[in-house]
Amino acid sequence: MALNIVSPRSILVGAGTVARLAEVLAAHGLSRPLVVTDPWMVSSGTVEKALAPLRAAGIAVAVFSDTVPDPTDTVVEAGVAVFSAGDYDSIVGFGGGSPMDTAKAIAILAAVGGHIRSQKAPHAADRAAAPVICIPTTAGTGSEATRFTVITDTANDEKMLIAGLGALPLAAIVDYELTLTVPPRTTADTAIDSFSHALEAYVSKRATAVSDMYGERAMRLIGPNLRTVYKEPGNLAAREAMMLGATLAGLAFSNASVALVHGMSRPIGAHFHVPHGLSNAMLLPAVTRYGLSAALPRYAQAARCMGVARESDADQVAGAKLLEELEALNAELHVPRPGAWGIDADRWNALLPTMAAQALASGSPGNNPAVPSADEIIALYQEVY
Repeated sequence: MALNIVSPRSILVGAGTVARLAEVLAAHGLSRPLVVTDPWMVSSGTVEKALAPLRAAGIAVAVFSDTVPDPTDTVVEAGVAVFSAGDYDSIVGFGGGSPMDTAKAIAILAAVGGHIRSQKAPHAADRAAAPVICIPTTAGTGSEATRFTVITDTANDEKMLIAGLGALPLAAIVDYELTLTVPPRTTADTAIDSFSHALEAYVSKRATAVSDMYGERAMRLIGPNLRTVYKEPGNLAAREAMMLGATLAGLAFSNASVALVHGMSRPIGAHFHVPHGLSNAMLLPAVTRYGLSAALPRYAQAARCMGVARESDADQVAGAKLLEELEALNAELHVPRPGAWGIDADRWNALLPTMAAQALASGSPGNNPAVPSADEIIALYQEVY
């Protein structure tokens, strides 16, 4: 069986490694980066942890900081205009998933022109105008290691999955010290996001021996440390484990794809602007319950990897423990249901057919152990609300 394994050419991992950005650029023959980040990273001074080493190395620094949560096509187009007006040989995505996804989309759109929606899945977005280096500041999206970016089509209120080698970073710098000041709510949301990446890659119909290796290790790192980083934000060992786990989870789903949780999560984000990790958490228990019997041995092993089931537990017992753990995590991390988050019931119900259609159109539900119909997706949305 042939396996097509994709990953960044280099991933530098460890405390303080952001200071080596100039070194990473030089190793790949690059010296004229456009740094893509968000307004808070600039106003808080956090981005200086990347910019200062560049200036010290004599590298002229240019910054595009207009990225927004749930990055949009309009922001990507603004970034392309800045990129095209300069003499840049690379793009550095610095921040959470939104700046990194924006950086990837800028590189793709600068190469192909037109509108970014022309690149949405199932189209293979394999071209990029410049290599991208990603530096995550949250332990969550895994975007630093994936061939995916997600961009909102503002005209259609749709979160578009864009997949291809054009979205695969050339290199990544994974420095867990950048996560130490992340607020508890964001820490919780991104932690659940990274776990859902590992779990969905593990139960995906496209899973391989390589994605399994990444996914299992990610769950072994994330499972025992998820609560700790939420309750003890200064716990360095837990922060380090979560950061590495998030990157490994990214490698897992980059090679196996995500499934129903992410397919259903993107429309919630597009229509109601729920943070991505939070909408994943809202969905994870119900979607796992829906698919459990279709891939029980896989879900059971995930529970063992997390540390919530014993190696000697029968699959049925381990699967039940996984469901109990997901419910308990949502309770302890104060994950609200969509209604409690403030989403109006009438608007939610009115949009269910549209959200179900958008979820199916993304292709992700087709990777799920149990592949749902539109009506089953609607029923799951109703259960979660």
